[in-house]
Amino acid sequence: MRCGRSVTAPVDEVPSACLDVATRAANLIGDSLYGVDLKPANGGWVVIEVNDNPSLDHGVEDAVLKDRLYQAVMDSFLRRLVKVTG
Repeated sequence: MRCGRSVTAPVDEVPSACLDVATRAANLIGDSLYGVDLKPANGGWVVIEVNDNPSLDHGVEDAVLKDRLYQAVMDSFLRRLVKVTG
């Protein structure tokens, strides 16, 4: 299996235009956890894919936040469950 290069960066280091495109693409789908794949092109950003079942691979997506990433995901799930179940 071959995969393309992935870059994990702190959010505050991601170009604002990239964050804007990724956020707008994810918001078209809903309010949940999504993977948004982007590529730089012609001085801007192109959405390659919005995945509603994203991978959180050890050493890739968690390269910056480490265990805090998983804690944030679990906290979000808990908030949503409490909201639904009361």
